[in-house]
Amino acid sequence: MTKAPLITLNNGVKIPALGLGVLGRETPELVTPAVEKAIASGYRLIDTAASYGNEKQVGEGIARSGIKRSEMFITTKLWLTHYGDDGARRGFDASLHRLGLDYVDLYLLHWPVPSAFEDTIQAYKAAETFLKDSRARAIGVSNFSPAHLQKLLEQVETVPAVNQIELHPLFNQQAAREAHARLGILTEAWAPLGNSVRKFGDKSADPLTNPVIVGLAQKHGKTPAQIVLRWHIEHGTCAIPKSFTPARIAENVNIFDFALSAEEVASIDALNTGRRSGPDPDTVHTKSFPITVED
Repeated sequence: MTKAPLITLNNGVKIPALGLGVLGRETPELVTPAVEKAIASGYRLIDTAASYGNEKQVGEGIARSGIKRSEMFITTKLWLTHYGDDGARRGFDASLHRLGLDYVDLYLLHWPVPSAFEDTIQAYKAAETFLKDSRARAIGVSNFSPAHLQKLLEQVETVPAVNQIELHPLFNQQAAREAHARLGILTEAWAPLGNSVRKFGDKSADPLTNPVIVGLAQKHGKTPAQIVLRWHIEHGTCAIPKSFTPARIAENVNIFDFALSAEEVASIDALNTGRRSGPDPDTVHTKSFPITVED
């Protein structure tokens, strides 16, 4: 069993460098066994969200694992339709109830809403109260650009501990990562293996079939996915690859017995296209996604 090393957040809380993502509203029945498998394989970070519709199944997987709650790091996220102060409080309470937990380790605002940024601000200020009453050990954001972060920081007290963004070899977000480093914010990668490219972008540009990554996999005796995840680790990024497949769950965590050289990391950096595959945070609003989240 392999456990990921820990990264210290800006408030002293420690987060595993690798976790399991469970995005998949259509298949909640796969989530509980995936969480159980991940924990048995050494994962201690599970990343879910109210909008995924599977917080209950995540909580069941944790309960069935037999692992002490204190050994787990659980992240969930507030959905856009619960922004504002009152909505955020209702959304947070509902997430805790569905998870069956007294607290979460990290609570994130899922997206910025530029057209209603005051509601975004009020939701974050509510999250600050969850931090103060110890129902969240750390708070942060997801999909915020450096400009969004600057606007947020002008109006709140707490620097986000994490910004979770689309990040993979074809969209390596160097400017965002540099901004995070200046502010003391950990960069966390969603779609770290480029599944957003395969789902929404140019399928012929799959990072896992790129000759550079395939060549490094052959050189190190690893899979292309393991090479990409190790690239994230070398950059100090926290990665949360999604998988419901037991073999891949076990494969993805098996990346701590080798390293990439600076030259190898640079060769993967050079694959950057600068093109995102997921939604543009500057244009997201409450009607961007056909998702309903109940209290």
